[in-house]
Amino acid sequence: MKITFEELQAFLDEQFPQGAAFGSLQALGDGWAEMKLEVSDEHLRPGGTVSGPAMMGLADVTLYAALLSRIGLVPLAVTTNLNINFLRKPVAHKAIWARASMLKVGRTMGVGEVFVYSEGADEPVAHSTITYSVPPQR
Repeated sequence: MKITFEELQAFLDEQFPQGAAFGSLQALGDGWAEMKLEVSDEHLRPGGTVSGPAMMGLADVTLYAALLSRIGLVPLAVTTNLNINFLRKPVAHKAIWARASMLKVGRTMGVGEVFVYSEGADEPVAHSTITYSVPPQR
């Protein structure tokens, strides 16, 4: 692992402060990360469920954290593709959390998957695969 939890947290706070709106870092390991989003009214859609964009944002930032655990603090790594399948309805006003793991990390790209869960449920509410572009090293 190229960075610590504390280093990544400080980096996200400084370089990506808007990321806090998508969740908070809970755990970090070599090629994996976990984040949690406390669901509030702003995350809900009609019908009383967590919105797709809220789950997508959480998945994206969680995989970004997992990628940085492998490549170090690279601010210009960017999402190039995100696919998400919504599997079941999350519980309104319960936190959602995501666990991301890298499937492949190369010189120019990283590919990973993310499972999103609703607090208190055993089965995932969404599954995402995400590709990141990694800028070339100089």
